[in-house]
Amino acid sequence: MNLLQAFEETQVRLPDLYRNETPEQLQHRVRAAKEQLGKKLYIPGHHYQKDEVIAFADSRGDSLKLAQLSAANEEAEHIVFCGVHFMAETADILTKGHQHVYLPDLRAGCSMADMANETQIKEAWGALTKQFGDTILPLTYVNSTASIKSFVGKHGGATVTSSNAHKMVQWAFTQKERILFLPDQHLGRNTAYDLGIPLEKMAVYDPVQRRLTSEGDIEDVNVILWKGHCSVHENFTVRNVEHVRESYPDMKIIVHPECTHEVVQLADQSGSTNAIIQAIEQAPSGSQWAIGTEMNLVNRLIQEHRDKHIISLNPTMCPCLTMNRIDLPHLAWCLDSIIDGKPHNQIVVDEHTSLYAKEALQRMLIQS
Repeated sequence: MNLLQAFEETQVRLPDLYRNETPEQLQHRVRAAKEQLGKKLYIPGHHYQKDEVIAFADSRGDSLKLAQLSAANEEAEHIVFCGVHFMAETADILTKGHQHVYLPDLRAGCSMADMANETQIKEAWGALTKQFGDTILPLTYVNSTASIKSFVGKHGGATVTSSNAHKMVQWAFTQKERILFLPDQHLGRNTAYDLGIPLEKMAVYDPVQRRLTSEGDIEDVNVILWKGHCSVHENFTVRNVEHVRESYPDMKIIVHPECTHEVVQLADQSGSTNAIIQAIEQAPSGSQWAIGTEMNLVNRLIQEHRDKHIISLNPTMCPCLTMNRIDLPHLAWCLDSIIDGKPHNQIVVDEHTSLYAKEALQRMLIQS
C-alpha cells in the first residue's frame, strides 16, 4: 500500500449519493445550501479551480487574497475553501476563532508545498547556519505548509507572493547578507536574477541529498534556493517557446515566474496569476497570447476573451491534478455536512504553529 492509499483509507469516503447524482442535481444542492446558510457561508475559489466549482465561488483570486477576504468576512462562520491544503491552512491562520475552514477534499494538496517539511528545514537550517553563521534570513513562498511558514516566522523571516517577491527579497537583504528561499527554486531564482544577482551567486540546497551546490564559489553565495518546484509550471519548456515563435511570429508569450529561468528569460512577460489576468484583460482586441500557467485558468481566459487569440504555451498541459480534486460532488457533500451539523474536513492549524506563521505573514503585509 502506498502513502496515498493509506491516507485515503483514513478519510471519510464520498458517499455514493454524490457520486451518482447528475450535475444538475448537484448544482441544485449547492444553490440550496448557499441559500440556507446565507451570510454564515463564504466560498472562496482559487483561479485554478474547475469551472463547475468556480461558478459557485463568492470570490475568486489567489491564495493569500482569498485567505484575507475570508478573515475580513466576519459574518461567515463557515469558510469552504475551494483550493488546496496550504491555502486552507493560511485561511485558518488568519480567520477569527468563530470561523471554521473546510477543504471539500483533503486529497487536494500541493506537490510544491510538500517538497519542504519541518524535519527537512530544521536539518537544513542547522547545516546552513553552521556553514554561514548568522547571515541567513529565511523567506517562504505562501505556497508552503503552515509548519514551514511558522519556522520562517520564528527565525525572523517572512512569506512572499509571486506579486511581491521582488519587494520582499529586497527587504530581506536589508536584514541579512544571505537569504534562504523556500520552497520554489524557480520563483526565487527568477526574482533574484531580476534584482541583479548573478546566477553564480546562487546555490541550490537539495533536502533529499542534503547537499548545497553552486556554479560559483560557495562562500560568495547570496541566495540559497530550496530544491522545490511547481509540477505544472516546470512543464513549460524552451521548446514550447520556440514552437510558438515559429508558428505565431506576432504572438506574445506571458508566463508565471514559477516557470524555469530559461523559459522566463525567453518569454515577453512574466508575472503572478493576477498579473497574467490583468495583462489579458488590458490587451487590445485582436492581440495574440500564449500563456504559461495552469490550464483551467488559461481555458477560462480563452472563453472570457474571445476577441483575442489565446492559447496555452504547452498545448498538451493538463490542469493541476491536486487542485482538480475539488469538484462539484465534494463541494455539495461538504455543504450538506455543514447543514446537517456534522461537518468534515475541517482544517485546523494549532496555536503554536499559527502564532509564528502569522508573524511571517504579517511581516510581509507590513512591507507590502
